[in-house]
Amino acid sequence: MTLSIKGIAASRGIAIGHAYKLERGRPEVAEACIHKNDINNEILRLKLALEKEKKQLRNIRNKIPAATPSNIAEFIDTHLLMLNDSALSEAPIRIIKENCCTAEWALKLQLDALVSIFDEMDDQYLKTRRDDVIHVVSRILRLLTGEEASVYDDTGILNNKIIIADDLTPADIVLMQHHGVIGFITESGGPLSHAAIISRSLKLPAIVGVHQAKKYLINNDHIIIDGESGTVLIAPDINTEIFYRHEQKRLQQYYASLSSLKKEPAVSLDNINIHLFANAELTEDMNSVNENNVDGIGLYRTEFLFMNRENTPDEEEQYQALLNIITAMNGKPVTIRTLDLGADKPLKSIQYGENPANPALGLRAIRLCLSTPDLFRPQLRAILRASAKGNVRIMIPMLSNIQEVSQVFEIIKDIKQELSQEGLDYDDRIPVGGMIEVPAAAISAYLFAKHLDFLSIGTNDLIQYTLAIDRIDEEVNYLYSPCHPSVLRLIHQVIKAGNRAGIPVAMCGEMAGDPIYTRLLLGLGLREFSMQINTVQEVKNIVNNSLVHRLVRPARSILMCDHAEDALEKIKNLNNQIHLQ
Repeated sequence: MTLSIKGIAASRGIAIGHAYKLERGRPEVAEACIHKNDINNEILRLKLALEKEKKQLRNIRNKIPAATPSNIAEFIDTHLLMLNDSALSEAPIRIIKENCCTAEWALKLQLDALVSIFDEMDDQYLKTRRDDVIHVVSRILRLLTGEEASVYDDTGILNNKIIIADDLTPADIVLMQHHGVIGFITESGGPLSHAAIISRSLKLPAIVGVHQAKKYLINNDHIIIDGESGTVLIAPDINTEIFYRHEQKRLQQYYASLSSLKKEPAVSLDNINIHLFANAELTEDMNSVNENNVDGIGLYRTEFLFMNRENTPDEEEQYQALLNIITAMNGKPVTIRTLDLGADKPLKSIQYGENPANPALGLRAIRLCLSTPDLFRPQLRAILRASAKGNVRIMIPMLSNIQEVSQVFEIIKDIKQELSQEGLDYDDRIPVGGMIEVPAAAISAYLFAKHLDFLSIGTNDLIQYTLAIDRIDEEVNYLYSPCHPSVLRLIHQVIKAGNRAGIPVAMCGEMAGDPIYTRLLLGLGLREFSMQINTVQEVKNIVNNSLVHRLVRPARSILMCDHAEDALEKIKNLNNQIHLQ
């Protein structure tokens, strides 16, 4: 009999294969003393395991496809930095010497000490860092015990398997895909968890948040995962399997056909031009961006220049990095978001208050920049200088009041005068826009539209702040829904405010690149979408097969829904009406 269990759809697609349960709780390590003569040998074992893990992570990083969002590589870079940190490279060695114990036990003692420190810090960002430390140390422990090698050295053990696990790191997923894994099911996680994001990037079907999946599934169970509906089918009957194999083949043909759209513009059946932009943050992203023939960069994240380093980059380093992106875009617009860092994504070179209780609501993004001129002014100078070399726009993140806009304009005005006095070129009419990702800004979008040259809706944070949930907190991430009536109405309100003011409105959050919402957003009046590069052609295909004027009435009826579930059902019906003719 076929058993069906549900989870959260994380990455679309269908996988049909056999289950492989990854039993990867924190490795059990017993206390073990050694003779003094064996201390050097244990230190050597630890160092070799650290070096092997570094090598493996570097190899994993090199296997990441070019079109994968660069924040996936950042997850792996974070783990590499941890391996180089003295907390893991030096402290366990000291413990081995002081306690005459094995490398495993020393590492276990150090992990317990680190976790204890993190547990005393009551904020969600530090909780994710705690989990990263556990992931990294657990991998080293598995190397020391031989467990990790046994999985990956047998190249056939994971081939055509669907992994069942508590959770997976980005490094796990890239490595497992390399070993032939075709899909993932995790007991924890949400739609914006690390596992979900990288699964979508790699186009691996995945379902997360399947509570007690390991209880219902055993190794070699024949299963189907439907990444569209979030359904796991155990022991499907022959008719069910035939249906899903046909559907799988149809999807494969569909995705293969999308490559033919790369040279085509995004134009609806009623001749409405839609602008599709890419989100980017590294020069390495530019090959994929240009290959997909987008209209420009709708969100260039500048944070990568500041992360994982002791000192902040100076003006010249930032200028050169921006120049590389602008040159690569060859005249197409590049929207540069000013630094979006803060207590939730801290810089080593900036001092923050002690343990902020709610870092996502604290000193971050434009608030941090305005309070730290030595950080903000060099970046604005670099952007303005780069604007002389191409089509550049400035975008301010996390605006919540008009005073912040006025302050930014004053600083820009002052810097322009400086550059003129120094004889340096810049675009005196460089457009300045704002990210609308705080409910206060969405409600007051009509005010921001009076002062700014464009608006861009950052749906990830807008949804999180509107619904008062942390999207990476597994206790509440089930509440994260782009279809919530308040979220949809705020989005529509921002689009209307921009239209009335005669300025462009874009969307640059995950919702912009999710084909489920493309027709809804078109019907609500959105004409600029900025997304991860690997979703551009699918969104374009929907645009090119839609009559936009026929989407307006059904989109507005969706705004009237009382429940997110009802809105999603209507959105699905909207998507099923081919061309809406």
